[in-house]
Order: sequence, then C-alpha cells, then structure tokens
Amino acid sequence: MRTTRLFMITAFVLTASTNLHADNWPQFRGPSGDGHSAEKNLPTKWSSDDIAWRVSIKGRGQSTPVVWEHRIFLTTAVTGNERLVLCLNRKDGSTIWERKVTLKGDAEDVHEMNSWATSSCATDGKVVVAFFGPAGIHCFDMDGKRLWSRDLGSFPGRWGNAASPVILGDMVIQNCDALGSSSLIALNKTNGDVIWKTKRNDKPRGGWSTPVLIDTGKRKEIALNGEFGIKGYDPKTGKELWFCKSFNGRGTPSPVLTQGALVVINGKPGDIYAVTPGGSGDVTKTHMKWHTGRRGGRDLPSPIAVGNHVFSVSMSGVASMYQSSDGRSLWTDRLSGAFSGSPIAANGLVYIQNEAGDVYVIEPGNALKVVSTNKLPVEGREIFRASLSASSGQIFARSDKSLY
Repeated sequence: MRTTRLFMITAFVLTASTNLHADNWPQFRGPSGDGHSAEKNLPTKWSSDDIAWRVSIKGRGQSTPVVWEHRIFLTTAVTGNERLVLCLNRKDGSTIWERKVTLKGDAEDVHEMNSWATSSCATDGKVVVAFFGPAGIHCFDMDGKRLWSRDLGSFPGRWGNAASPVILGDMVIQNCDALGSSSLIALNKTNGDVIWKTKRNDKPRGGWSTPVLIDTGKRKEIALNGEFGIKGYDPKTGKELWFCKSFNGRGTPSPVLTQGALVVINGKPGDIYAVTPGGSGDVTKTHMKWHTGRRGGRDLPSPIAVGNHVFSVSMSGVASMYQSSDGRSLWTDRLSGAFSGSPIAANGLVYIQNEAGDVYVIEPGNALKVVSTNKLPVEGREIFRASLSASSGQIFARSDKSLY
C-alpha cells in the first residue's frame, strides 16, 4: 500500500564486483569532481536482466546519487515546502533513514527543467551535506542525526538552484550565485559557522555550477564557472585570485582540469576554451591556452577529459571530441535524444545518459565510436537529468521520479 503511494524511484545496479569499499562516489561528479572513476570493471553493456533491484521513493528530484560504502544519499522534494534527504541501503534499495527539510513561506520559482531537489549531496564518510537553496544547507551524521542547518539567503530568480556542496577537509564550500546577489561561501563542517564569504560580481540568473578543487603544483585553488567566465579562489581565505572571461553567458557546466589547464564550456552557445590556472587578476589574454568554436547549441552537461581527449555533448545531442592539448576539433556527430546530465569516465571510456534513460558508452578517439547503447525498462514517463554514479562495479542512474 505504501509503495503504491510513492513516486517511482528505480535503482538499477549493474554488479561486476562484490567489494563495496573499492570506490566511493562522494559528491557530484565523483571523487575528484571531474566525473572520473578509478574502476576497471564497470559494465559496458547491459539489459533489463542486469537490474539487481528497484525501489520506489516519494517526491521528485534530480540530484545525482552519492554513494559511500553501503549507503546511497540523494534528495527529493514532496512539495516546494517539504524536501527530503534520503539514505538508502545499496544492497536492496531499502530506506535506512529520511530527514525532512521545511521551507517556511512560499516556495521559490524553478525552471521547468529544474526541481526543488537538484543539488547533489556531499559526504566524507563522517557527515553528509545537502543544499536546497532558500530552504538552506543542512548537515547530518551518517546515521541521520542533524548536526546543523544554516540559512544562506532567499536566492531570488525564476530558475532555481543546482550547485552542489563540496567538502574540503573541515570546510563545506557552496556556490551561492543568485539573481542580483552572488557569493561563494565556506562553512565549518562541524558546526556550520561561516569561515569566509566572498562576494561575486557576476550577477547571474542563478547558481548552477559546482566548485572544483584543483592543485596547480604551487598552490590549491577553487575553480568556479559563472555567468561571464571562470574564476579561481584561494580555498583557505576565499580571496579571488584570477578571472578569465568567457565567450557567452550562464556558465552552468563545471570545468575539468586536464594537462594543466581547465577546460570550460559556457552554457549558452559559445566557444569551448582552456585556461591555465595559477594566474593573478584578469588572465583572459595571458592564460587562455586555446579556444575553439562550438556550434552545438546550449550546453547543460559538463565536459569530460580522457587522456588527450575532451568530450562534450549539447542539450540537443550534438556530441563533440576535442584534442585537449590544443583544442583541435576531432569530430562532431549527433546522439539520439536530449541531454542534461554530465558524462562520467571509467577505464578509458565515456558514459553519457540522455533524458530518456539511454546510456551511450563511447571510446574517445578521432572518430565517433559507440561501444554500446543501453536502454532501461522505464515505467511511464520519466526524465533523466541527473548524472550517472559509479561505485564498486555498479552503475546508478536517476530520473526525476526514480533512481535507476
């Protein structure tokens, strides 16, 4: 009876290993925030027979499943005023715990492609952090005990939020871009106190890009894409270190570091480009390594780098491969469907899922090579806008109503 009252959240688990401690997926885009998994045994081809279990969950959301050992964390929203942080058992999909987050007053507007539960959780195996825009940021221990909550503002605008928290040592970093008022903030992981807060001058429409920690060899930096370009920050103090102007607006996709440069896509149609971190001030003319015209349309998925290749796919399914050393375009082709989630990579292959739930496995190279196209037995209408997760020989995927 209870199951029939819940929206479908389907979890498909493709098992190639029983070692559940091999590789956690602790945040949006995985261990390093770049979509990469160190796994060598992820499946490359599957069918409905490979689905190990399926569970249902109430509400709607599109956050990426976060995996730590035997626990899966994700968010959902029953209504705009009632949002949930969920902890599921990866063995059978059963609920270990759920915690309610209540928004007082009217719920914020969200774009039709967004939800009230789009930001992914972050965990370090000790705490799990979830961000819900105007409904605040919340920290729990692994057993669901609420440790602290903090109001980070009203986040005005009609597009909603999507930026995910990142745990850096004893800090929680959160992108708080919003219409008319934007900031990057660091909170104490133990008690939620503000360590530093840096104002951002972008004045974007919303906060959608997740910060990425990089190491230049000489220093560590936080790289954050934005409405008008990408910026680098000092993770200890929050001081803005450098800025590189982009070729168009939004800055939704997260950057990826490859061969010493950050590869960046705008969001709105515009060049893909690479910028060398480690600079100071406006580095647009001094540190932009290359830029290449990109005519695939709007970009919501983040790019991914594999070896000397960078792969990206537009919302309309125009896929492209670039040479990461100089940005040379290797090929452009079309994949079937619309795309919102960001690709992941494992064992030299790229995995990308379209909004219908089909997963393409692609081998990077000088021409499009699709290793396999894998479909899910979707029940009813579901839209897949979350990114895939990989852990211990298993793949997890999530739709607006489901976790596959």
